[in-house]
Amino acid sequence: MYRHPVFAHPRAATLRAIGFALVWLILVGPDAASWIIGGPFVVAATLASLRLSKPRERNLSVSSLAGFIPYFLVESLRGGLDVAARVLLPRLRVQPGNQEYRVSLRSPEARLVFIDSISLLPGTLSADLRGDLVTVHALDVRTDVVEGLTTLERRVAALFGESLPPASDRTIARTTAGRSPADETSARETPSHPEGRP
Repeated sequence: MYRHPVFAHPRAATLRAIGFALVWLILVGPDAASWIIGGPFVVAATLASLRLSKPRERNLSVSSLAGFIPYFLVESLRGGLDVAARVLLPRLRVQPGNQEYRVSLRSPEARLVFIDSISLLPGTLSADLRGDLVTVHALDVRTDVVEGLTTLERRVAALFGESLPPASDRTIARTTAGRSPADETSARETPSHPEGRP
């Protein structure tokens, strides 16, 4: 007997609906009128996700989700303030570059949430995953982002019921530093002299 995915997997449907509602809230903001469009969007996205990606036996942890949501919102705010401060305050110099971090999450869903959430962390712009290594594009490679990545990965692991190895096994593999705009300007303004001359 056929059962609609919503009724066959009520817990998964609820969690996915909450997730899509949060995405809408982040994109549009707390505008009550926006839910005229946001409501149908959440319903349609939930139904489509249930049809395209059937829930597995292991669902998200509701208790971990309750802890992840405020963490997600706070880090989003901190990340936005960090970028704004670097733009408005020239004394906060940047030295962009890449840092690599070894991911221990196993499920594709957990890795996707982890990668998509990295850009919300203060000092990071985006991330790319190849194999077990994620390349983080950082605003300032002099800032150690390992702690933030480790915390995020631990929370995502709890969300999907996964266990992680000790933090010491998840280290930065390589750092590729860039040059800040101020460094480039300084280099252009500094005259070069032949060897042996002042």
